[in-house]
Amino acid sequence: MTPVTFQQLAEQVLESGGPKRVVAVIAPEDAHTLEAVIYAADRNLVEPLLFGREALIKEELARLGQSGDRFRLINAEQPAEAARAAGLALKAGEAHFLMKGLLPTGLMLKALFDDEVGFRTGRYISHTSLLEIPGCPRLVGLTDAAITIDQSLEAKKSVLENAVDFLNRVGLTAPKVAVLAAVEEVNQKMPETVDAAELKAMNQRSEIKGCLVEGPVSYDLAMFPEAAAVKGVASPVYGQADLLVCPSLASANILLKALRHSAGALSAGVVVGGRAPIVLTSRAASSEDKYWPMVLAARASF
Repeated sequence: MTPVTFQQLAEQVLESGGPKRVVAVIAPEDAHTLEAVIYAADRNLVEPLLFGREALIKEELARLGQSGDRFRLINAEQPAEAARAAGLALKAGEAHFLMKGLLPTGLMLKALFDDEVGFRTGRYISHTSLLEIPGCPRLVGLTDAAITIDQSLEAKKSVLENAVDFLNRVGLTAPKVAVLAAVEEVNQKMPETVDAAELKAMNQRSEIKGCLVEGPVSYDLAMFPEAAAVKGVASPVYGQADLLVCPSLASANILLKALRHSAGALSAGVVVGGRAPIVLTSRAASSEDKYWPMVLAARASF
């Protein structure tokens, strides 16, 4: 069954019958990260494997009313050491996905990119969000609102492929992809429209697989069938988009936050393009909001 809500995704993970997904948590030395881990573990979603300073982690667990021995813990005195150890655990099959704790994202990625760790796959590392939008009958992906600054065609192709691969892994197979722009016509003075048309052509030449790409597409055409009817245009993607590929990080970030804060959308995102997903959570998010990215990563790791 194709999931249409985050809750259905969670139920698919819990009812899978397979082994519980192990999340390698890097430097969970703050209450923010540990609250998310505890919340997910309490719901039998994951088995946490913690990497970081043992004394600090046990101290934080105690403050949260948890036994210091509740989770497996590998001592690592430096954040980079914790990230490297977690990456090696992933490589060895001891974990299924990663979660970032109290360390800079750049430092974590640098440690994971070490050749011995083997986290890189040759693709760009990017970020994909999934949204449950009120009134929309399907889950919708959006990329890249957090990582990819590069706006080259090569980068956009990799970001799109990362997102398609991720959606397929969470059960949203053969997604319809809308490469967004302000207009539907190619305009040489608007480079994002040129790139969108080229991504569509790559899909038609089977250089981009596992999806159906349309572009350039305006947001209203991508999301609302009535917009296509009014404009008198047709495409299998119009009004049915499963994935929105934005022309820049700024536009993706603005759209994501507008949907969250003005439309009441529920969203969760993960870092993709590596050997396994990486969960990043906002410090301001509620425990439930921190739970959903782990649901996505757990579902994608089967």
